[in-house]
Amino acid sequence: KPFEFNFDKVFTPDSTQSDIFAQVSDLVQSALDGYNVCLFSYGQTGAGKTHTMQGVSAPGQEGIIPRSIAKILKTVETLKEQGWEYTLEASFVEVYNEQLRDLLVEGKGAGKITENNAIQHAPNGGHTIIQGAMRMTIASEQDADAIVARAAESRAVESTAMNSTSSRSHSIFMLYISGCHEATETSLKGSLNLVDLAGSERLARSQAEGQRAKEACSINKSLSSLGDVFAA
Repeated sequence: KPFEFNFDKVFTPDSTQSDIFAQVSDLVQSALDGYNVCLFSYGQTGAGKTHTMQGVSAPGQEGIIPRSIAKILKTVETLKEQGWEYTLEASFVEVYNEQLRDLLVEGKGAGKITENNAIQHAPNGGHTIIQGAMRMTIASEQDADAIVARAAESRAVESTAMNSTSSRSHSIFMLYISGCHEATETSLKGSLNLVDLAGSERLARSQAEGQRAKEACSINKSLSSLGDVFAA
């Protein structure tokens, strides 16, 4: 049956990475203010999700993740003048065939997280963390670039009939933000979770077989589950 959808914003083919980031930059600021923020990139395979989230290193082509980090680092420097001290730590994981992998461990597919109940939710409404996932401190844009590059090398990507570099996993960039203001004895904790979901696909169109077909089934199953969560 037909469904009706409403959109807050529709971007044209002429829209730039900067245009897109301008729409979500306020959410990034909220993470610095002590909120837990999550942004999903969703769509069929080949739609441009990874390009939107990570982009490429060419000037002006940086995606939401590097732009978010750059904005946060710039704001942190400004807040230092007001007596604030911030600590930024990042994890980067993927969900591949319903298994957690740490993308900051060197080597493709090397960072499998085997801990039971690895996903931990703070009982007081604080951070969600992944036990066993590596955390790296971010103090500069160079640190951020290194993290994004390492994750991109480790992520599961394969070719299908619909996309030559199809993401075969969901990737989650998790930035943990801690701030304190000694003069007023104020502290806050926020988090920014930027999720690049794997693309939904029909097996008949992607012509996925063997391992690719198994990946597609896991992707579609998890996307369906995510839809159930939103509906609930």
